[in-house]
Amino acid sequence: MKLSERELRLSVFIGEGDHWHHKPLYTEIVHRAHKAGLAGATVIRGIEGYGATSRIHTTHLFHVSDNLPLLVVIVDTETKIRDFLPELDDLGIEGLVALDDVEVVRYTPSTRKRHRIWR
Repeated sequence: MKLSERELRLSVFIGEGDHWHHKPLYTEIVHRAHKAGLAGATVIRGIEGYGATSRIHTTHLFHVSDNLPLLVVIVDTETKIRDFLPELDDLGIEGLVALDDVEVVRYTPSTRKRHRIWR
């Protein structure tokens, strides 16, 4: 069974070298999202990118970067996402935070019971 609904996606673009209180910033964002009861959070590591400094960070063989781009993605209801935004204020984020409407398709188990045939 498929259920479709409108939700809000929060995307936080940061660097791998960004820290908060001596731990990775992405870890703190994920833990705060979990504590806030948000549906889920995913951290995606980029292989190349640049931001406000215009310095390109890459995993290229001859140029090893210690600050690759990271993207923290959280999707939930608009109310929950907007209520969560103040949690980011004191983290000293020096990156882009983007919000966009998304259509979410949730796949749920069928209500019809499946019978297993044993041989």
